[in-house]
Amino acid sequence: MKTQQAYNVDDLLYLMARLRDPESGCPWDCKQDFQSITPHTLEETCEVIDAIEREDYPHLKEEVGDLLFQVVFYGQLGDERELFDFAGIVDGLVSKLLVRHPHVFPDGSLHSRRPAGEAADTREIKQRWESIKQDERSQRGESGILGDISNTLTALMRANKLQKRAANFQFDWPDYRPVVDKIHEELAEVLVEVEQNNTSGIEEEVGDLMFACVNLARHLGVDSERALRLANTKFERRFEAMVALAPQLGEAEGELNAGHESFVNLTAKHKNQLWDTVKRSEN
Repeated sequence: MKTQQAYNVDDLLYLMARLRDPESGCPWDCKQDFQSITPHTLEETCEVIDAIEREDYPHLKEEVGDLLFQVVFYGQLGDERELFDFAGIVDGLVSKLLVRHPHVFPDGSLHSRRPAGEAADTREIKQRWESIKQDERSQRGESGILGDISNTLTALMRANKLQKRAANFQFDWPDYRPVVDKIHEELAEVLVEVEQNNTSGIEEEVGDLMFACVNLARHLGVDSERALRLANTKFERRFEAMVALAPQLGEAEGELNAGHESFVNLTAKHKNQLWDTVKRSEN
């Protein structure tokens, strides 16, 4: 039972160590390793994002806690293998952020401040940020500009990061208008491959089209990953509403099918009518 005093990070670290105790800990937690908990980390991250997009802030508190537990778990695993510990994670993070924000911490110490009234130059900050990141890549032995962008990101997220990185090196369209032209160009190339029934060519050109769409989203200040998630949610909501309405339309047309079968057996014209009905109901 929880006491009146709120638990803190030290309590969480103690709890984690108890869970991993070989003699008295939790059997499930004890058998985990770095690889086995990565799917849970991804799942918890997705649940944080879902709570934010649904604006379910009371639930968000719980989901952020679950995500924090993943970080603590990694710290415990690292400590057991004498690789790193939670304190080392925090120390490394703070040290890195101090270096990356000289416009906030001018002498690189946690409590240093920029002189009062001295405004930070956004363009200079961006240039300095990329310079710092490039130095970090060089220290890790990475000679390329794009090579450190993780391959484990979703394709949309990685496309956006690749484009942003290239833009930092002055390789970018001036605004969204040429990107729109590029989308039309890529769509035309898709159709050429379709007419030739070239499977590999279709795949390549569809990929180019999607990459161009991500570029348009970036220029318009839209998060392409979030935009597609919202589109998925909207389609799911509308489709389920169509299926729910199908029996009513079937009865009106003299069909007695019930359940999902009533939707399947509708004509394309009637399905389009349902789609339009659902769309209008949302306005």
